[in-house]
Amino acid sequence: MTTRSPHRILGLAGIAGIGLVTLAGCATAAEAEGDGSGGGTDTSASYTDGTYTAEGSYISPAGEESVKVELTLDGDIVTAVTVTPEADDPQAKSFQEKFASGIADVVVGKDIDTLNVSRVAGSSLTSGGFAEALKAIKADALAS
Repeated sequence: MTTRSPHRILGLAGIAGIGLVTLAGCATAAEAEGDGSGGGTDTSASYTDGTYTAEGSYISPAGEESVKVELTLDGDIVTAVTVTPEADDPQAKSFQEKFASGIADVVVGKDIDTLNVSRVAGSSLTSGGFAEALKAIKADALAS
């Protein structure tokens, strides 16, 4: 019978734990960049076709920032989107510009109720402002 020292057993457990953490950190490109799907819970809502505008804010390291979102719906499908950066901080503005340049590729052609944008073009905080604006747009489009 072989006796293993407690240090060796803990070492092996630690290696296994690192492997699990590494795997948990992996995500597909669509998940990491926000594929625009997977977050909606109510796909039965029906929205009025049209173009809607709202602002959303989020907290960045430099403080509160906001973005303006204009979104066009046709049959509950996003047919166009424009995000206008409104940040005062130069770094936040840079991230907002990156987000704005990539958001159409992520959400156009998707049902509005399936949108769940987590990060676009390396910008993850801006998605919080986008989500807030999207919530207002959905409420407005339901009321129309």
